Amino acid sequence: MPLQLYDVPKSGHCHRVRLGASLMGVDLDLVPVMDMEGQRQGAAYLAINPLGQVPAMVDGDVTLRDSIAILQHLERVHAPGQGWMPTDAWERAQVDEWFAIAVGVMFHGPNMARLIKLFNMPGDHVAAVAQSHKLFDLMEAHLQDRDWLVGSRATLADIACYSYVAVAGEGDLDLTPYPHIAAWLGRVQGLDGFVDIPRS
Repeated sequence: MPLQLYDVPKSGHCHRVRLGASLMGVDLDLVPVMDMEGQRQGAAYLAINPLGQVPAMVDGDVTLRDSIAILQHLERVHAPGQGWMPTDAWERAQVDEWFAIAVGVMFHGPNMARLIKLFNMPGDHVAAVAQSHKLFDLMEAHLQDRDWLVGSRATLADIACYSYVAVAGEGDLDLTPYPHIAAWLGRVQGLDGFVDIPRS
């Protein structure tokens, strides 16, 4: 039975799960949250995720309500041995570090800049842009002499960090000064099974 992903197409959090599943060859049954009565705050969805956040995934008797947790579950349970999580302890720690970046500065930087510009969410766009460029400076330097965020191949770190960087322009963020990031985005897009995030 396919896993059920409660999904909002333009959500970067949802996209990182769709991308990870596609790269791992895991079938998903997408449940459009915006078509549910009350959407994210309706009783039907709140029964799945009382926090009202997306995504949420149901895998048999298991329900997960966080995109990073879902990625790790997909890798451990449905795609073991494919190499998406390194076996080396140091490289695993580096993936964990990129997970923290994905839910920290990535959330407060590129994600927030996009929410403000694309969805008219209240917030400080100047602060979000500043956070974004701190992140982009870090990533640009990191990718100067490597193809992937961790190790010699794509990992969950790349999947976790791709979505909001790819749509940075929707938050009025310019990636032109970051050629190594642009090249990395291209490498992710070239992976077998890649699916992109919808653009506005």
